[in-house]
Amino acid sequence: MKKVQAARSTPFSDFFRCASSDKKKRVYEAVLQRATERQLKILKAG
Repeated sequence: MKKVQAARSTPFSDFFRCASSDKKKRVYEAVLQRATERQLKILKAG
């Protein structure tokens, strides 16, 4: 029988497990803002 190794923790997964709800909301907001800006830039270029 093969032994299954536990997955290693990453800074990304640590953040989502340990960050407060408020901190997660601020990160989501920043990510969505940057994504929107990039999409608008692409639309203007086309």
